[in-house]
Amino acid sequence: MSEIYFTEDHEWILVEGDIGTCGISEFAQEQLGDIVYVELPEPGRLVAQNDEMAVVESVKAASEIYAPVSGEVIESNEELVDDPARINADAMGEGWFFKIRISDTKELDDLLDKAAYDALTAGQH
Repeated sequence: MSEIYFTEDHEWILVEGDIGTCGISEFAQEQLGDIVYVELPEPGRLVAQNDEMAVVESVKAASEIYAPVSGEVIESNEELVDDPARINADAMGEGWFFKIRISDTKELDDLLDKAAYDALTAGQH
């Protein structure tokens, strides 16, 4: 079974077992506008929750992407390097940034579920 969580900084993590697929939310993508560049973490990198993991740049701004949980990066979505517009087209699907092997699933308790995230972003559009 998979579950999705969000951070207050607009990252998402789809959890399947001890693997999390991470990216930015549709809301964040809308706020950024057309994404023109992405810098991804290297597989094998160990990170702590809230560490800076990646950078995304749009025509409007650059933003850091933070690790929703601690763990080891096991894969980066290299297709985004050549085609960062995938994030605009499908931020929570093909626009995923990296996959992480979660080292402490208790950290998921610090994140928001979809209803709480929707409440956070309501009225901010």
